[in-house]
Amino acid sequence: MSENKSFGKKALGATKYLMITAGVFTTAFVASGKIAYHLVLSRKGLNGPIAMKAQNKDKAQKMADDYRRNLEEILATGMEWFDNTEKEKLAIWSERNKKNLHADLFKSSEGSNIFVICIHGYTSSPRHMGIYAKQFYEWGYNVLMPSLRGHADSEEEFISMGWKDRLDIIEWINYLVTEYPDCKIILHGVSMGAATTMMTLGEELPENVKLAIEDCGYTNVWDILKHKMTQMKVPEFPFLYSANDINRRREKFTFKEASCTEQLKKSKTPTLFIHGEADTFVPYEMLQDVYDACPTEKDILSIPDAPHARAVCAHPEMYWPKVKEFIDKYIDR
Repeated sequence: MSENKSFGKKALGATKYLMITAGVFTTAFVASGKIAYHLVLSRKGLNGPIAMKAQNKDKAQKMADDYRRNLEEILATGMEWFDNTEKEKLAIWSERNKKNLHADLFKSSEGSNIFVICIHGYTSSPRHMGIYAKQFYEWGYNVLMPSLRGHADSEEEFISMGWKDRLDIIEWINYLVTEYPDCKIILHGVSMGAATTMMTLGEELPENVKLAIEDCGYTNVWDILKHKMTQMKVPEFPFLYSANDINRRREKFTFKEASCTEQLKKSKTPTLFIHGEADTFVPYEMLQDVYDACPTEKDILSIPDAPHARAVCAHPEMYWPKVKEFIDKYIDR
């Protein structure tokens, strides 16, 4: 009898130990996910801006000073143009989001019916896309520049890395088609904006959308977050797995579900794919993956020496002629 009691005590002790261990593991798992989730996907997080600055600093150490200054001066020119050019602040009510969507609109004085929806990247803003908007505007196009979730004028707190943004972009497309029924629409995005563009292409779009240009977009959200964690020496487990679980419960989608390659497989829109060969923030190898996934008419441009989101600065003499050639192929002015 005493042996049975002893065994029972041991079993009870083992059960309590397992419960405590499971509780500690669960708490640590959830805590790690919350840390990763809020740092990377909240507009209040620090890791996003810090990670981008660290990447730029690392690149800066590898570049000649004059080359680096040239890149930043080109971007500064675009921001100055954005600040000093007349624009309209737009806000449209989204019944789906129960919030307003916000964008800046630059209307061409030439009365063009061509609209470029110019989509910014992670930790960026419409203002930082000024260098692109300036060129499109000088070509006589209208430029619509949305604020993506968790950025700039957006009323959302959390960043969706393009997945929910794709539905917001469709609302902007529908807005343009309603306001300008004969409009011809170009989608152009950089980095997360490029991912947003590619994700949008997997949805049913009106015939007004004539072509798309993606610049340094990633394959899917899981892959790019895993890549960044590897660079930062943060273990994939438990941080990424737990953050993915939090996102699934909060935002109703998983990081793997948010896939550019899968969306591109459904695309019917001609697309130009661009990537800088010195990009380590979004690996250059992803260019071939997204290009291969697209079944429509397409073209590709690989820019030598260009770090992340700097292809337009590194070799504008390659970038803009190719973009214009692609636009002229599918839009008859």
